[in-house]
Amino acid sequence: MFLQLKARAGYWLARRLFHWSWFVRQPRGWLWLEGQFARMANLGDVGAQSFYGHILTFRGVGLGAREEGVRLLRLAALAGDGKAAYQVGVISLAGTASKAPDPVEAARFWEIAVKAGHPLASIKLNELKSSLAPR
Repeated sequence: MFLQLKARAGYWLARRLFHWSWFVRQPRGWLWLEGQFARMANLGDVGAQSFYGHILTFRGVGLGAREEGVRLLRLAALAGDGKAAYQVGVISLAGTASKAPDPVEAARFWEIAVKAGHPLASIKLNELKSSLAPR
């Protein structure tokens, strides 16, 4: 109980400090922020999984960080986060270093994003379906 409260307080503070560019540029500050984001994401918080997953996927250094970011985005998407589901759909359609492009998986995640109310997901889903339709 106390550890979860400490994790939530640390995550709350880290999200506030994330907007202070001078703090983010400090190596020790960034390591502390990453620790707070990772701890909250590992506790299963969907918002933290989505937020930290986006950071690792698009700004992470190295293949391992990007793969962990995609994993966190998948977890958040399967829990119903629309933004994460949209991004997993985009990543699935483009493919990664370890996975070939998969339009079926992209469609599945974009359907999750549409249900969550993501504004671009329905457009992407319609484009994908029209490109896969037999002519």
